[in-house]
Amino acid sequence: MKCVILANGDYGDVESCRWLLNEADIILCADGGANYAYKMGIIPAYIVGDMDSILPQVVDYYKEQGVEFRRYPQRKDFTDTQLILALAKELNADEIVFLGSLGKRLDHTLSNLYCGAELAMKGRKVWHYTANYSAYLVNKEITISGKVGDIVSVLVLTDQAQGVYEEGFEYPLKNVILEKWNPYAISNVLATNEGVITVREGLLLVIHYHGKLI
Repeated sequence: MKCVILANGDYGDVESCRWLLNEADIILCADGGANYAYKMGIIPAYIVGDMDSILPQVVDYYKEQGVEFRRYPQRKDFTDTQLILALAKELNADEIVFLGSLGKRLDHTLSNLYCGAELAMKGRKVWHYTANYSAYLVNKEITISGKVGDIVSVLVLTDQAQGVYEEGFEYPLKNVILEKWNPYAISNVLATNEGVITVREGLLLVIHYHGKLI
C-alpha cells in the first residue's frame, strides 16, 4: 500500500506533487500539512499531531468531511512525523512518501529524514519528494530513473555502509565502504537514463536532483 504523507514544510510548486497524490492508496496529514491538502482539494484519511499549525477553518472543513483526527498534546515525547509514521506502520503501508517534509527548518529536515530509518531498515520503501529533488532511504537497492547529467548524491545515515555499488554513473563505485564522516560520494552524475545503487549493510540517503542545478 502506498501512503503519501503531507507535512508542514516547503512545497515549492504544490502542483508538482499532484501525480503522487493521484497514485496514493491512502493520504495522511501531519498537523499543518493539512493546510496544503486543503489548498489542493485533497481529503486525507487522517490528520495527526498537536494541531498547533493547522488553520481553524481547515479543522472545521475536515471535521465536516468526516476526516479522523488524532490529536496529541504539544508537550510530548515524539514529533508529529514519528506519530504519523507509527500510523502508517499500523495501516501496513509498504511505501511511504513524504511531501513538504524538507526545507523550512534544518532541524526538522534532519529529524524527518532520520525518523524513517527504522522502517527503511525493515524493508519498507521510504522517500521524500520536493519539486527539485527526491531523497530516498535505501538499505538494499534502488534504481534511479532520470536523464543523463542528473546529479545524484549518496550519504550514509548509519556510521558505515558496506558493499556499496554505483552503476550507470560517471563515477562508478564497486564494493566500497562509505563512512558517515567522510561524505565523498556526493555530486555523482547519471551516465545513462538509469543508475543502480546497492548496499550490502547499512542505510544510505540517496538524493536525486530533477534536472540541472542552477
